[in-house]
Amino acid sequence: MTALNKKLRLYYRMQHAAFVILLLLLVTSLGYLATQARWQWDVSQNARNSLSEASVEILQKLQGPVQVTAYATEQHAQFGDIRKIIADFITLYQHVKPDLSLTFIDPTEQPKLTQEAGVHMNGEMVVSFNERQEHLTVINEQAFSNILMRLVRAEDKRIVALGGHGERKLDGNANYDLGEFGKQLRKNGFVSQSLNLAIEQEVPVSANVLIIASPQVDLLPGEVDKLLDYIDRGGNLLWLVDQESLRGLLPVAEKLRLTLTPGVVVDPQAEQLKAPHTFALGTSYGQHVITDDFDYITVFPFARQILIDENAEWSSVALVEAAQQGWVETGDLDGEITYDQAMDVAGPISIAAALTRNIQDREQRIVVVGSGHFLANAYLGNGSNLDFGINLINWLTGDEELIVIQPRATLDNSLIFSESGLTLIVVGFLVVLPALFLVSGFAIWWRRRRKI
Repeated sequence: MTALNKKLRLYYRMQHAAFVILLLLLVTSLGYLATQARWQWDVSQNARNSLSEASVEILQKLQGPVQVTAYATEQHAQFGDIRKIIADFITLYQHVKPDLSLTFIDPTEQPKLTQEAGVHMNGEMVVSFNERQEHLTVINEQAFSNILMRLVRAEDKRIVALGGHGERKLDGNANYDLGEFGKQLRKNGFVSQSLNLAIEQEVPVSANVLIIASPQVDLLPGEVDKLLDYIDRGGNLLWLVDQESLRGLLPVAEKLRLTLTPGVVVDPQAEQLKAPHTFALGTSYGQHVITDDFDYITVFPFARQILIDENAEWSSVALVEAAQQGWVETGDLDGEITYDQAMDVAGPISIAAALTRNIQDREQRIVVVGSGHFLANAYLGNGSNLDFGINLINWLTGDEELIVIQPRATLDNSLIFSESGLTLIVVGFLVVLPALFLVSGFAIWWRRRRKI
């Protein structure tokens, strides 16, 4: 055997040894990472097996541990192993917030504890945070994240809605009313009540925000004076204005230094989306906390223009601009509608404004929207109207840190593997693949050795 062959054989042995060592290191590293870290890829429709960005943001705002107590038997007559269903669901939240704990109590074995907790259903959960509690009887992300949203609020926020003049009601069921929006507000931890200024002396001091939602008859001068006094005291206000008369509220517009021009916004772009041209599409938003990272379409039926009169008293932002290729139609809406340069106002059109000023060592916040329809039961589901409406209320009540897109509802079912299927996957990745690497490495070494 020549010296050259000896050197080649030594070289190949060192190469083979290095290959084996590196392969063993790779297998060992993969095994270690498998025990220390977890990756998952959600391929389900609507990403149902992972949390939405809204839910993640809510969890990040919960400073402190969250306790979930599930009152569930080992087996449920309808759902089978309900404890596993609950545990798998809570695990999604624990990945983001490790100090969210889950405890099971069997209501048949601990009836006294179950009764004291006020639990009435098998599988009901009690969620506790900062000495506050909420009950959950359904298992889905939207419901659970809404509970967390309520718990994260330091205190109940009170919404007062003006009534007595045919306004849209926060608890009403008619298409015109705001009942569905009111339900979402309650889910998010707000408390609402109606206010009749013909009876009450003033807007309650406890009100975090007053809503004036499209009165249908004129307010009495004394009622308007009470509203002006509320604004002078620094009260927060959401004013929904439709294309009809201001119903005696012109002094309020003047105090806010706003001009509400007559006419209805016409948006030709809406027709391209098979919507009426009297539906103004909100696609351009001003620089404001309410609209930060808000890149969604909102729909404002029969909107009117809101002009901001610049002044030193109020800081104002045009929240929504619509109808970039549209106009404000001042004529009859029946029949064919065309732009009249002499009479109509060309777009883009501002249809919502946010105002602030410092008064009594605090920031007063007011929002005026030129469409009460956009939060009505008939139109709330269009675009991201609900998200925009909740953002408005969060900002007006001083909870701008809770401005998030509302958690989504679940659309599809989970992909569940059987025990044998999971075993095959584990064996394939941890045994078969490493064995193939070893066999291929040995085959290469053997072929090279025979050539020497």
